[in-house]
Amino acid sequence: MIRTSMMLAVVGCALFAAPTWTQAQQNRDPAAFRERMMTMIKERMGATDDEWKVLLPKIEKVQTAQRNSRGGFFGGGGGRGGNRGGDAAAADQSPTQKASADLRTVLDNKDASADDIKAKLAALREAREKGKAELAAAQKELKEVLTQRQEAVLVTMGMLD
Repeated sequence: MIRTSMMLAVVGCALFAAPTWTQAQQNRDPAAFRERMMTMIKERMGATDDEWKVLLPKIEKVQTAQRNSRGGFFGGGGGRGGNRGGDAAAADQSPTQKASADLRTVLDNKDASADDIKAKLAALREAREKGKAELAAAQKELKEVLTQRQEAVLVTMGMLD
């Protein structure tokens, strides 16, 4: 009797944990995560399939511009200490992320001159401003094809101002 109860408890725990483990594995797949996010956005917006064909590239453009305009925040392109992903990760960095990494590299050098720091800081600020301008343009382009409800949904999601 105890053995049967113990066996049932083990099987029950395994059945309970299986969906959680599977979900955890799926969460590690960036493509699957992105697909779930896009499906959720489409559903929240109430977009039809035909609308979604127009909206998806514009939404992706806004998301990319948001990442690019924020790049460098707490190591936005590889973390503190530089490029952890190697040359491939460096190639994927936005101009803002690269400028931020360059500034961190100069700051890590205790002998860096004030002029070097000033130049890297100016480059980061310039890259951020350019990123903000690209974001504003992408958001404007997206707003032009949205219904009022869709726009409101994207504002609540932080995709639009």
